[in-house]
Amino acid sequence: MSAQTQPTVKRLAAPDIMKRKGGEPIVCLTAYDAPTAALLDDHCDLLLVGDSVGMVVHGLPNTVGVTLEMMILHGQAVMRGSKRAMVVIDMPFGSYEGGMQIAYENCARVMKETGAQAVKLESGPTVPQTIEYLVQRGIPVMGHVGLRPQAVLTEGAFKAKGKTDDERLRVIAEAEATADAGAFAIVIEGTAEGVAREITGTIDKPTIGIGASAACDGQILVTPDMLGLFDWTPKFVRRYADLRGEITSAVASYAADVKSRRFPAEVETYFSSKPAVS
Repeated sequence: MSAQTQPTVKRLAAPDIMKRKGGEPIVCLTAYDAPTAALLDDHCDLLLVGDSVGMVVHGLPNTVGVTLEMMILHGQAVMRGSKRAMVVIDMPFGSYEGGMQIAYENCARVMKETGAQAVKLESGPTVPQTIEYLVQRGIPVMGHVGLRPQAVLTEGAFKAKGKTDDERLRVIAEAEATADAGAFAIVIEGTAEGVAREITGTIDKPTIGIGASAACDGQILVTPDMLGLFDWTPKFVRRYADLRGEITSAVASYAADVKSRRFPAEVETYFSSKPAVS
């Protein structure tokens, strides 16, 4: 098959995700680089370039220090590596709270410079108005309620939500306001099962759970967590691999081979061409 007749892969977009409400669960994972995005692409409906990149790639203590430039750089890489999955990029702390016009300018920059299909905003009390402003101007937005990592400095820690009546009412109200504002989907993080179930049954937009039970319309995990790259992961993470162990073992074997001069062997070595025999 020639290059001219290669079939074009249609990338999923916000309307495709919205149609999955109440249907086949939506498969989502985070991605931060092109090789990983390429591996995930065939299996995921949506790839989130999460601001978790600050913690799992750059070693920051939380997501507050993540910059717009970091998100754009990683977003560009994920777009290069993927072809089918919808790519959503987190708007980092400080990039959308300073007013609707500032939020629009920053979101538009992310969309233009990465080519991604949407952005994600953590939906605090004042954010639904911003989401509505963005959607009206052509920017698809995913919301995020429940545990909001960007609020860690005001809350003091990453704490599950919805365990009290007051929290339940607040999270549900924020989810409803976010959906009414035009978000095409909502991430529910670290939230009690009953609350996540109630939100999913109430709003007309898909819910994507992370630590919010199987009641949601889809699920997302931080990819390095589910692949076992760290020695600790949150309660809601299921480890599907032990890459930390695999990498440690591989590096130890490499170091031993170098020290014993078993690497490189002849098969891994270049030699000069032998002179022709006259």
